[in-house]
This record gives sequence, C-alpha cells and structure tokens, in this order.
Amino acid sequence: MEVSARTLGPDFRQVQDVTMPAHLDHIIIPAKDRVASARRLAQIFDVPWAPANVGPFSAVHVNAGLTIDFDEWTETIPKGHYCFRVSEEEFNVIRDRLQKLGIAYRSLPHGPPDYQINRSMGGSIIYWSEPDDHVWELLTQSYARSA
Repeated sequence: MEVSARTLGPDFRQVQDVTMPAHLDHIIIPAKDRVASARRLAQIFDVPWAPANVGPFSAVHVNAGLTIDFDEWTETIPKGHYCFRVSEEEFNVIRDRLQKLGIAYRSLPHGPPDYQINRSMGGSIIYWSEPDDHVWELLTQSYARSA
C-alpha cells in the first residue's frame, strides 16, 4: 500500500497530494432483518444479493468492487449515513425505482419526505430511510471533494 501526506486546500473539498490506491471492499451495516434489508437495497439499486460467503451476513453486490454486508442485530441499531455517487442518468433511474417501490424520499438528510431533488450543491441529491431507518443518500456530484 502506498501512502503519502494529505493536505487540504483553501476550499476544504480540494484534497491535494493524495496517493493511496486503496478501495473500500466491503462494509458491514446493522439491520433488524439482514435478509429483508439486503433484498430491499438490492431492489433499489437493481443489483444481486445473497448470503455472504463468510459470516452471518446478507451481502448486496453493489458493483465489482463493493459489497454491503447486512448484519442482523437484536439491540438498538444506530443510524448510519451511506452515500452513493452515480451519473445523472443512473440517478433518475434509481429515483424512479424508489417511487415504483413506494419508498418515500426527501431533499434533506433528515425530515419528512418532500419528494424533491436537492440541487443546492451543483448536482442532484436525494435521501431516503429504507432499509432500517438509516440515512441513504444518492448524489450526482460530490460535495465532499471537487473531483
């Protein structure tokens, strides 16, 4: 693994001198019902899901490089925030799929559904709460970085 120093430019979204060829491979997300959560997220993104190869998880295969593993919890589940960047075309397809699945969405991370698209950051952003009342975010342009 190659690592170098990281600095922030005057605009906090401009990360400069970054060299770290690491990619997120998988993430474990707590769920009330791991199978139902995996199935629901897979429906939203139109991707496959299955029991994970290792451990008691249900895995959603988001793309060739990322798997989301749902882990079933009996205790209170802390809310997480998970954001996916897609093209404008993919954004529209996924938003339409949310509507067809009857999943309410909103323009802000928290609050009631307003079925609006947030365009304040230069792209398109929506949020929804299924599965498991986490904050799921879909955007077309990162506000965390310039590229």
